[in-house]
Amino acid sequence: MKRKLLPLGLGLLLVMAFILTGSALLAEEEPVAIHFFAGGSPGCTYAVVVHKGAMAAAEILGPRVEVTTWWSDWSAEKMIAQFQEAMAMRPDGIAIMGHPGVEAFEPFVDEAKELGIIVTSADTPLPELEERYMADGFGYVGGDLYGFGFGLGEAAIREAGLVEGDRAFVWGLKGEPVRGLRTRGVTDAFEAAGLVVDYLEISPEVNADPALGIPVAAGHLLANPDTKVIVTDHGGMTAVLEDYIKAAGLGPEDIFGAGFDLSPATVRAIRGGYTDLVGDQQPFLQGFLPVFQIYLSYHYDFTGLHILTDAGLVHAGNIEAIAALAEAGIR
Repeated sequence: MKRKLLPLGLGLLLVMAFILTGSALLAEEEPVAIHFFAGGSPGCTYAVVVHKGAMAAAEILGPRVEVTTWWSDWSAEKMIAQFQEAMAMRPDGIAIMGHPGVEAFEPFVDEAKELGIIVTSADTPLPELEERYMADGFGYVGGDLYGFGFGLGEAAIREAGLVEGDRAFVWGLKGEPVRGLRTRGVTDAFEAAGLVVDYLEISPEVNADPALGIPVAAGHLLANPDTKVIVTDHGGMTAVLEDYIKAAGLGPEDIFGAGFDLSPATVRAIRGGYTDLVGDQQPFLQGFLPVFQIYLSYHYDFTGLHILTDAGLVHAGNIEAIAALAEAGIR
């Protein structure tokens, strides 16, 4: 069965229309209990924006929902364990991030379905589960991971003026079954152009605390002084990209810096020239829309909405258009 993608603007209009028209009808309803996975830690720049989106949705819905947040430090193992804990509390719905992959999540999502719990996903897709349970409210809010990664790689080649034989450093998450698609997209774009790609898997420690990667990045760049471009496939690490470059004794003109997702630190790095290109997948929406997905599926039996949030590429030429929103933790 082919899945139809709902345009983001139309999806938001539908959500707000149902809230406005249904508010009086459901004024006396019991709150929908939603357990929400923010992904990282309360100190992670990316996860905080996702969480802010979920809280904005909860504020709009008011007493109609009760939202419980789970912080997982980007650990796939912790996400699975926490999902089981959340399921044991019998909420009405659980909004997960798909980092552990289909194989890891499948038996537990199947069990949640048997218990009548609505499950939906964000950030990283779980296509087989989405296909199976779309009629029961399983949707996806996030990016086209491989395509977005490949597109950023191609743009970095173009903007940095890279040529065959140039060296690239990609720091990503190929080891994660679905989340790694974005990293593979970047490396495939570089390798197709004939670049020499040095790949490093993000360790669990750096995944949880990107500042721990400073000596790792400095060591790699000092050992490979001919590196022309560095790509960090991690929102929190992109926020620290300027520190990675400075720790190697490099200036903003010495290397092309690229990564994913905005933050106040990334805005400053773009303005200062240390970060040259950023893929923005609007994580605020990855918190905001799943809360509404569960609410609407619970009350109106809506099927899962598949909404792509890839917003395009941000650089010095367009950062000022959205800088204030990024600094406020909305973009």
